[in-house]
Amino acid sequence: MQEHIASLAPKMEFSRREFVVGGLATAGFALAVQPIQAQSVITTDSNGLVAGEINIPTTDGSIPGYYARPIGDGVYPVVLVIQEIFGVHQHIQDVCRRFAKLGHLAIAPELYYRQGDVSNFKDYREIIGQVVSKVPDAQVMSDLDAAAAWAGLNHGDTTKMGVTGFCWGGRITWLYTAHNPLIRAGVAWYGQLEGEPSELKPQNPIDLVDQLNGPVLGLYAGKDRGISLDSVNRMNSALKSSGSVSEIRVYDQSQHGFHADYRPSYDPDAAKDGWQRLQQWFKQHGAA
Repeated sequence: MQEHIASLAPKMEFSRREFVVGGLATAGFALAVQPIQAQSVITTDSNGLVAGEINIPTTDGSIPGYYARPIGDGVYPVVLVIQEIFGVHQHIQDVCRRFAKLGHLAIAPELYYRQGDVSNFKDYREIIGQVVSKVPDAQVMSDLDAAAAWAGLNHGDTTKMGVTGFCWGGRITWLYTAHNPLIRAGVAWYGQLEGEPSELKPQNPIDLVDQLNGPVLGLYAGKDRGISLDSVNRMNSALKSSGSVSEIRVYDQSQHGFHADYRPSYDPDAAKDGWQRLQQWFKQHGAA
């Protein structure tokens, strides 16, 4: 099973002297999500952690990312953290530190770095139209492979690897779990399940239910205005028909983005319950 990662590894090795950080374009919150609900924002410190920005070598250059892990020379279960449409901003970085506090090496690559910086857009529709809609799924899969390879060379145990993502990253979580045979488990937070196929997005999660390499826990919102309960129910039916042990949990009173503590959609009860279920799911299926 290690061949999927090892095939990239020789290109990924570098010394600390050669290591130069490219910088995350979206280290802060994107303008499109202003004003921030500052009274709710969770901040996880980096005490006891190694954390910061990194360069991730890929098949065509490098992309920036953020990672966090416990201090020490140990080898830690890997979790790939996939961004929302707003990029690898403070919330996503904080999620990485939360995982590191639990004993993981968490890594969040900036997955549309090539297509543009979303931090200065004032409207999420501009972000989608001018950046996100131009990102090919194939590019994302390759860059996540590169992030996994980086983790494997830097204190990460890729035999215990999970993936989780939010919003845009929720959809990618399903796709990457079908793509990489090393993924032991995934947790998808309110990611799109269906859609019209296109050249850049030839398949959607509902097309891949019988190809998942590990079980996926879907965490969805009953009052999501973008992902209907009908869509969630169709996905559930498809999973059951395929014999998958994946499952979906719906928080009936929550809105899309209920885990995002910096936004008005934040639902602390649903977010806490989902986070606990994520931890249980990873432990149950060998990703922790």
